[in-house]
Amino acid sequence: MEDQAEQAAPEVQARIRDSFERQGLMRHLGARLDHIGPGRVHIVLPSRPELTQQHGWFHAGATGAIADSAGGYAALTMFPEGAEVLTVEYKINLLNPAAGENLEAVGTVRKSGQTLSVCQLEVFGVQDGKRSLVATGQQTLIRVNTSPDQ
Repeated sequence: MEDQAEQAAPEVQARIRDSFERQGLMRHLGARLDHIGPGRVHIVLPSRPELTQQHGWFHAGATGAIADSAGGYAALTMFPEGAEVLTVEYKINLLNPAAGENLEAVGTVRKSGQTLSVCQLEVFGVQDGKRSLVATGQQTLIRVNTSPDQ
């Protein structure tokens, strides 16, 4: 898949994967990390009936959740061990019905700052290997330094 050639350093990937595995919501939804690059993370969400709305498409809540996590982890790739990020706000535009075998959320850092970072969010419906943009958005995150005893 495009934009997946550049991988984050192994220690960054391990830190992101460890954090992602602690997210109860992502586990509950069945989402998985698909790519971790410097400033760019892809999350895939396979389709299943529990994730749909009344018309059979992915629910906007599931779409927004994976977009938020993809952006958050993209921002986290830019920071050292001991830093965390929290979403301050995000806005998402739902462009088309979120249909397909799975959704793929792509978070891309547009500005990594000492305190605030801004990410672009995109969500694609994937059917038979073909991607179709279903949502786009923007996110602001705040860097939080964790103490050694956390």
